[in-house]
Amino acid sequence: MRRFTTAAVLAVLAAATVLSAVPAQAQAHEGRRASGLENCTASACHFDVAPGTYDVRVLLGGDAAAGTSISGEARRSLLPETATEAGERLARSFTVNVRTPEGEPTGADGTPGLDLVLGGTAPALAGIAVTPARHPRQIFLVGDSTVCDQPGDPYSGWGQQLPQYLRKGLSVANYADSGESTVTYLADPALFPTVQPLIRRHDLVLIQLAHNDKTTDEATYRANLETLVTGVRAKGGDPVLVTPIVRRWFNADGTLNNNTALLVNGLGVDHPAVIRSVAAAEGVPLIDLTAKTKALVESLGVERSKSIYLYNEKRDNTHTSVQGATLYAGLVRDELVAQHLIPRRQAR
Repeated sequence: MRRFTTAAVLAVLAAATVLSAVPAQAQAHEGRRASGLENCTASACHFDVAPGTYDVRVLLGGDAAAGTSISGEARRSLLPETATEAGERLARSFTVNVRTPEGEPTGADGTPGLDLVLGGTAPALAGIAVTPARHPRQIFLVGDSTVCDQPGDPYSGWGQQLPQYLRKGLSVANYADSGESTVTYLADPALFPTVQPLIRRHDLVLIQLAHNDKTTDEATYRANLETLVTGVRAKGGDPVLVTPIVRRWFNADGTLNNNTALLVNGLGVDHPAVIRSVAAAEGVPLIDLTAKTKALVESLGVERSKSIYLYNEKRDNTHTSVQGATLYAGLVRDELVAQHLIPRRQAR
């Protein structure tokens, strides 16, 4: 755990309140808005900022022992719970994407500006500063309901949990959307036609689409994946193909070796196999999330795996709980680091 001297703590606090110390008229004249604790209550903060990407620097801790986590916008986990001892202060930073709609691209607009929610066993926020990010690298997510920023409990997509694993300078722009296939994602103006112009050189674009390609034939599915890869590269981005998370659909022997679990559609199209093939043919990095989630679910077994999906709440063996989405986001983080797609120093 990183610790700070008294002088360092005071410096962070000063930085966290620098804008709020400027008179309101001067802030308006300079086109700046206050970004300190005056924008916060005991449980939440709101910053009146325009759509964009922002660095958030927080100082955690208080007079008593505390445990603080931060989520924001459309229920995104931005900072994992961080423990502080009585009287201790810890500085943490992360980068967040602010946009409209703030969650699923075809969903509700949400609230303008940046909204943060304080959580944890005993949240304590001693200071905060929000500033426009300089040259952030975006991680765009192209996917379906198993990836997206789900609007309400108990659902959570793994993309919703991924930001907490990343440090300042990396921002997740989650453009996954419920119910989408490779066909609809390319066709809907709110989806890939919106994402593609936003991609900058060396931005990562993670693509996981399969669950809703139930009637897509293999030639079309392959061609759609190739179109997405080509579209990302045309903007200078770095595509990454991701095989879909498994469905929790056990055989009698406790394995997931069946078409339902492994995303083989009614036409016999083996989606993970096609994704692997396209990745090899196109020279695209592959995150084999099917293999990794299969191994995890099988290791947990029939009963313990219920909690990482929504079986107990909804008899749902496709969509994940917060616990499951967090585990799966961790698998994605591990692969991004292992394949040198992001620097280890920028991963938590």
